[in-house]
Amino acid sequence: MVKLELKNKVFKKPWPYWVGGIVLGLLNILLLFTTGAAWKVTTSFLYLGAGFLEIIGVNPSEWHYFSAYDNQLKHGETYFNNSLILMSAAMVLGSLLSVLLASQFKFKKLKNKKQFVFALIGGILMGYGTRLSFGCNIGAYFSAIPSLSLHGWVFGIFMFVGAWIGSKILFKYIL
Repeated sequence: MVKLELKNKVFKKPWPYWVGGIVLGLLNILLLFTTGAAWKVTTSFLYLGAGFLEIIGVNPSEWHYFSAYDNQLKHGETYFNNSLILMSAAMVLGSLLSVLLASQFKFKKLKNKKQFVFALIGGILMGYGTRLSFGCNIGAYFSAIPSLSLHGWVFGIFMFVGAWIGSKILFKYIL
């Protein structure tokens, strides 16, 4: 009985925001302490793309982006074999495990093609934007503010303003 209650409390019922915030903050500190690097997500997608391009014969290491900004891979690491890829894979597998333990996994049917097209375009624009800004909300906001970086606060303000404007556009013209 106690195990069932604990499973329901941990996996089925939503956590309070403050609990999730504390857990994420502690995990971010643990990551910084153990690896010496801040939490990043979108760089792993950059590495995956560069790795697939290498497979088909393109050499992204010669591109201006990687020569100007360094690919940040440590000695012996490749685009497919590095700590960021491992962390991203662990996040995806952990999310899947959590959904499976909560018995919440299901495929959803798309509402309409218009929603799919806008989601695809939005995802591409967000991915491109993260490379232009050298990070997503994880690196540019969540890891920057605990580091006492001013850019994290500026990013946060504009992120919330952009989300508000985007939601207004979404509900008025798309949904």
